[in-house]
Amino acid sequence: MSIKIVFPGNKKVDAIMPSGFRIQTDQPVKEGGDGTAPAPFELFLASIGTCAGIYIVGFCESRGIPYQDIEIIQDLVYDPIARRISKVKLEIRVPKDFPEKYYDALVKS
Repeated sequence: MSIKIVFPGNKKVDAIMPSGFRIQTDQPVKEGGDGTAPAPFELFLASIGTCAGIYIVGFCESRGIPYQDIEIIQDLVYDPIARRISKVKLEIRVPKDFPEKYYDALVKS
């Protein structure tokens, strides 16, 4: 699989996926970009949460459990000494009517 990376101008960097989708990125205005799209690192972080989300969808679909009201809250722990994100935490929030017997298995999925 190949992903083509292109440079449409200023601080924009886009990825052309094998599927044909174009993923656009840009830097914020304060960093010299135009602020027209998420920054690449924002997309990287979002991909972690959305990847976890697709496992939730699969888990729930296989058991006939509605998943539309489930949320994942992704928190980042920043290490000021190393000047980087040191941990990504995912919290799965389920609605009150979610079957309790499946919660632990959902988290492990």
